[in-house]
Amino acid sequence: MISWTILLTTSWLAAQAIPDEYQEVLTVLGKKGDVRDSVLKVNVPRTDLAVTIAGRPAPTPFGFGGWVAITKAEDGSEVMMGDLVLTEDEVNPVMSAILSNGLEVTALHNHFFWEEPRMFYMHVHGRGTASEIARRLEPAIDWIDDAARKRGAPSAVALEGKLDTARIAQIVGHAGETNGAVYKITIGRPDVDLREHGAVINARMGLNTWAAFVGADEDAMVAGDVATLEHEVTPVLAALRASGIDVVAIHHHMTGTSPVVIFLHYYGTGPTDRLAEGVRAAIDLLGKPASSAHSVNRQN
Repeated sequence: MISWTILLTTSWLAAQAIPDEYQEVLTVLGKKGDVRDSVLKVNVPRTDLAVTIAGRPAPTPFGFGGWVAITKAEDGSEVMMGDLVLTEDEVNPVMSAILSNGLEVTALHNHFFWEEPRMFYMHVHGRGTASEIARRLEPAIDWIDDAARKRGAPSAVALEGKLDTARIAQIVGHAGETNGAVYKITIGRPDVDLREHGAVINARMGLNTWAAFVGADEDAMVAGDVATLEHEVTPVLAALRASGIDVVAIHHHMTGTSPVVIFLHYYGTGPTDRLAEGVRAAIDLLGKPASSAHSVNRQN
């Protein structure tokens, strides 16, 4: 398994001061964000939606928090990547707003089965100055915000149960963060040198594996995403399925990258120990050479 010691300290670092050019992005978009690891992360959460999965309430931090991230390229320009969370009827209007303003859509996909309303995830990409990127993004973000205002705030839903987060972290081997009723663990891929015009595409820019837990220890839900290299895809899928966790999507997030990174989304229910062990089995396969990964797959 990859040594993640450095990554465990990342979430504990204090946010850096926000440069004026990045503060302008937050002002134009009307959103909150912070700067860490030289990346501005802008939050676009869908708090207007009351999502259920197979009838079970799923709060926003469980997997419905959209985002946009910006970092500097070697030439001083900015590289933007993002993941916008949309209802079915919002997809094409938002896509048109992105494309007509000089940005790119690099992926569109699901993260769940059995969710209501149906949710889709649109990955966006752009390059320019921070101000240019903000102005190009603004129409799409405004469209989402307008739709949210028309919908109104959902009724609050009380979530029963409690998670032993220390136990989950121990099993998975990584510390996480609590956001409301959700405990989320995020893990980067420091072994993968992925760059865009010289800009480092790190965990804050979207190159990460994550697992979100909600519910009670005896009956929880887990949802997440494993960032895999091509030779890791089949072994990781086999590990998830052997653990009784459903695979719900296999796709790319970025185009034109080297190496190619494939993202495997999963969802499961049951005792937290079993779910956490399934997540651990999958992430333990990351970073292994191709010959080793294939050997693990044959054993499965």
